[in-house]
Amino acid sequence: AFGSAKRLQLVELLAQGERGVEELARTADMGVTTVSAHLQVLKASNLVATRRVGTRVLYRLAGDDVAALYAAMRAVATERSADVARALDSYLNVPGDDTVGVMTRQELRDALESTDLVLLDVRPAEEFAAGHIPGARSAPLGTLEELAATLGANPGATVGIVTYCRGSFCVMAHDAVRVLGAHGVRATRLEGGMLEWRSEGLPVEAGAS
Repeated sequence: AFGSAKRLQLVELLAQGERGVEELARTADMGVTTVSAHLQVLKASNLVATRRVGTRVLYRLAGDDVAALYAAMRAVATERSADVARALDSYLNVPGDDTVGVMTRQELRDALESTDLVLLDVRPAEEFAAGHIPGARSAPLGTLEELAATLGANPGATVGIVTYCRGSFCVMAHDAVRVLGAHGVRATRLEGGMLEWRSEGLPVEAGAS
């Protein structure tokens, strides 16, 4: 079931939250028929589950252990394959990751409990609504230039501003730090993203606000 790049993409998208076939097809830039076929393979392998809402069938990961398995596979590939590591560095354009600061998940949890940290979820709004880190604010990447003026005027936190997106292979959080920095707003990114957060069984909220 994990032997297809397209199915891996769908697993990562489903780690963001429950979705219908059409939404998955649109986000993954695949045909509806192709997505349906891949979802059936994942369902037959008990990696995804479904529920019906009216005429819609919604798909979700069968459990956080599926996200954990996927995250572990990616971590091993990155650690054990120089080709994968080079490809990731090239994709994220952060050689050595020295241009974008990183906050660990434990550091974020501690900061959320003790400060007024500004936590920005830069994924599309529908992904935020499907599931996000408690205390996060929806700030899709395309809205950050307008938001930067407000954040710059009121940084609002002892430890500053943190961005996150889908996972460690997602470039949006890196881009968000750079966009904010270009407008004079200092920010850092969360280590990993929603996939890794969910795979560790950490709390998740749903809803648009």
